[in-house]
Amino acid sequence: MLDDNTAAQEPGKLAAGDGEQDLDLGESKEQGFKPVPQVNVTPSLRFLQVELELNTHLRRLTFGEPVRYIYNPLEYAWDTHRCYVEKYCRGGQRILFLGMNPGPFGMAQTGVPFGEVKSVVDWLKITGEVGHPHDEHPKRRITGLACTQSEVSGARFWGLFRRLCGEPVQFFRHCFVHNLCPLIFMSASGKNLTPPELPAAEREALLRLCDIALCQAVEALGVSMVIGVGRVAEQRARRALSAADVSVRVEGIMHPSPRNPLANKGWEEVAKAKLAELGVMSLLNEI
Repeated sequence: MLDDNTAAQEPGKLAAGDGEQDLDLGESKEQGFKPVPQVNVTPSLRFLQVELELNTHLRRLTFGEPVRYIYNPLEYAWDTHRCYVEKYCRGGQRILFLGMNPGPFGMAQTGVPFGEVKSVVDWLKITGEVGHPHDEHPKRRITGLACTQSEVSGARFWGLFRRLCGEPVQFFRHCFVHNLCPLIFMSASGKNLTPPELPAAEREALLRLCDIALCQAVEALGVSMVIGVGRVAEQRARRALSAADVSVRVEGIMHPSPRNPLANKGWEEVAKAKLAELGVMSLLNEI
């Protein structure tokens, strides 16, 4: 799925200048995942290694109807995604907000979870080149950081933390944001298909790999709480982390999607109340 814009950043390699050698992604153990190295590697590089290795396994999957198009922004938007991770994945962060998978006008365009373009460019100050998926739907073109359509979920999510924290550094002192699955699926018409809408066997093969990568990411980052954004992400994280005996607290907040009628009636206030209950608001307000 690599095109000319992404070939230079072929998954499995980190480009020169990272301060580390190329990361080899070999096979091991029952699921074929390598253990994440825990020494002499920065938290951001550990995290990127987990994502790159997940990419190698996801490419082996096949999907039938209703899926016709599959985009992976961790390939064609690797440049901006890596900018986000290297800028904000710092280590010592206690909270991991976890979404399900990219939206067509969010991470699919920017490579950043909940990546509504204005938030990504104006607040998070993410830069970089965004290429194109190998097979692109004519009605769902990738225009990257030049995308003019706003993603409501991302605008609500990052908008909340912009108002609460003022500057990104305040939010990322204690928190990081990630998606369980990096792929976006579309039907022949261009309709967005979420992982729960996939056929059962294909969905489980996909999420089994994503579960392993999530457990690796949580252990590499050392977070103490995972907050699923939406019930599906929360339930999947709880199941995966519990099954792998990863000691971490799993909670959830309402998803900010406009498809959720409750979110349209005041998502921000609901989210703030839940975050206060979980003790996260006090972290965000720390001086």
